Amino acid sequence: MTEDLFILVLAGTAREQRKSIRAARLIAEIGNGMDGVKTELVDPKDYNFPGDGNDPEGKDPRYSELTARADAFFIVTPEYNHSFPGSLKRMLDSELKNYIHKPVALAGVSDGNWGGVRAVEALVGTVREMGLAVTFTDVYFPKIHEQIDENGNLLNDYYKTSIPKAYKELIWMAQTLKHGREHIQPIE
Repeated sequence: MTEDLFILVLAGTAREQRKSIRAARLIAEIGNGMDGVKTELVDPKDYNFPGDGNDPEGKDPRYSELTARADAFFIVTPEYNHSFPGSLKRMLDSELKNYIHKPVALAGVSDGNWGGVRAVEALVGTVREMGLAVTFTDVYFPKIHEQIDENGNLLNDYYKTSIPKAYKELIWMAQTLKHGREHIQPIE
C-alpha cells in the first residue's frame, strides 16, 4: 500500500475581508476527497512571518515542517492590484529549500471578471524561481461571490470538475517528482 500524497493548500492572504479563503477551503475539501491524497489548508493568519526573505528570523517552524513534508502545493491567490498579495510572498519567501522539485497548482480569485488571472501570471515566475514546477491546469474564480457563498456553499457546479482536473495533473506531477527526488541523484 502506498502512502498518501501530502498536498498543502496555501491560502494567499491574511486580509480580514478576504473571500479567497472560500476557494481555498473548497480546494482543500475536494483534495481530501480524492483517493491517495491528504490535504492541509495553510492559512497565513495562523502563522508568523515577521521578516522578508529566507532569513532564520523570518521563518515559522510550523510552516517549515509542513513544507518539508509536502509532496505538492496548491496555491489559492486573490488578485490585489494586478498581482498577488504581499502576505503570500512573505510566506513563500520564508522557505526555499523545501520547494525544490515539487509541483504547484495555482488558483486565482477575484471579485471581478478575470478570476485572478493576473495574480496567477505574476506568481508563475516567482514560484518557478523558488524551484517549484508549475502545472498547466489553473483554476479561476471570477466574481467569487457568484461561485461560493459566504457560508462556503458551492454555487457553480463547474468547480466539481475543474478542481479535480487540476488535482489530477498535480497528483501525476507529485508522484513523478517524488520518485525523482527519492531515486535520482540530485542536480548540483
